[in-house]
Amino acid sequence: MSQAQSETSNAIDLDEVLWQAWKAMDLPEGYHAEIIEGAIEVSPTGRYAHSQIVFLLKEALGDFLKGGDFAARSDTNIIHERSAWVPDLFVVARDPERYVTDDGLGLTAASVRVVFEVTSPGHRNLKRDRDRKCREYACAGIPVYVLIDDYDEQGTVTLFTGPRPDKADWEDIHRVPYGTEVTIPEGPAKGFVIGEAITGPKRS
Repeated sequence: MSQAQSETSNAIDLDEVLWQAWKAMDLPEGYHAEIIEGAIEVSPTGRYAHSQIVFLLKEALGDFLKGGDFAARSDTNIIHERSAWVPDLFVVARDPERYVTDDGLGLTAASVRVVFEVTSPGHRNLKRDRDRKCREYACAGIPVYVLIDDYDEQGTVTLFTGPRPDKADWEDIHRVPYGTEVTIPEGPAKGFVIGEAITGPKRS
């Protein structure tokens, strides 16, 4: 076996080890585990400010999607190859049974039309949502990623569209401060506005 073949084999073996370790994890209530860029990351339940933004977002998005074929969901594993994420919120078919993974662990990334993350404090947490998950969602081809960043200067909302899986990047990135409305431009949540009612007013 050549060195290149050996390195590829080792990478595949490590992916499988991580996958099996993640599936076997039994975490205490209030924690969840994800596989992000080849590493298992364990996160606690967010602070009140985090949960309040997620609550307002889910409530507003639920009303916006009410009566249609899509719904807002949370607390569900999203699986792509050997990565696993638990987004704060995402939009998926109201009846997503056809997207459930064969092992029943979650939904495939192909089911997700929009994904939302709300940042938590701490360098590691911020890097996860701003960088690592941003690249992962692009790699999975999720059409729209919305990042509500309570810790970016005065607070910002960033809209990522046009995923480029081959580059782990996005065609368009639109960032605005709190107090400026952002409208989702495509998909089942097209026209949904993220503004002061969700993030709070512009900060001085």
